[in-house]
Amino acid sequence: MRHLTAADIAGFEKVYRLNLVNGLPGFKSANLVGTAAPDGMTNLAVFSSALHLGSDPALLGIITRPTTVPRHTYANLKASGCYTLNHVPEALAAQAHYTSANFPDTVSEFDACGFTAEYRDGFPAPYVAESAVSIGLRLLEEHHISNGTVLLVGTVEHVYLRDELLRPDGTLDLAAVGTAAISGLDGYHAVLPPVRFGYARVGQLPVAERPA
Repeated sequence: MRHLTAADIAGFEKVYRLNLVNGLPGFKSANLVGTAAPDGMTNLAVFSSALHLGSDPALLGIITRPTTVPRHTYANLKASGCYTLNHVPEALAAQAHYTSANFPDTVSEFDACGFTAEYRDGFPAPYVAESAVSIGLRLLEEHHISNGTVLLVGTVEHVYLRDELLRPDGTLDLAAVGTAAISGLDGYHAVLPPVRFGYARVGQLPVAERPA
């Protein structure tokens, strides 16, 4: 087995290091973050850093890159206090990845990358109409990390789900609607139906639950 130390990682060429470290967490969620500037210009950016922070109240987090250069998503959500998380459809992975290009703030990635901005129920941030799962969040707090990245914590105010993916027990059948996952910086993956297990108890090996 290959062994890499912190010194090894620090010594790698920049792109190699980026690829390696971004791949270490394994498969991650793929989300498009939708925001709007005070002048109404919409912005859309792909994120693979969304994480669950609690269910009561419902809190989700995203990590933004250092703000040493203009970050349109960060500036917009700070100005409005609101943003959306939208699952990436596997069939639209190329368009989703295209949002990571360095567009000027006078161009909307919704328009440039082929997505439809949709406002719902008076919420001030745009949703992605093509997404099977869309979440409206309000910024609650932010935490600055030592490397310059920022953890943004949002309260879940709205959730929109396609009917066919919501199971009776509240779990989501993401494979049924073609939600994509991400590995590393640029690997997009189709999702297979999961193997599910019941509640784990000491002394009892979990048994896979097969669909009826």
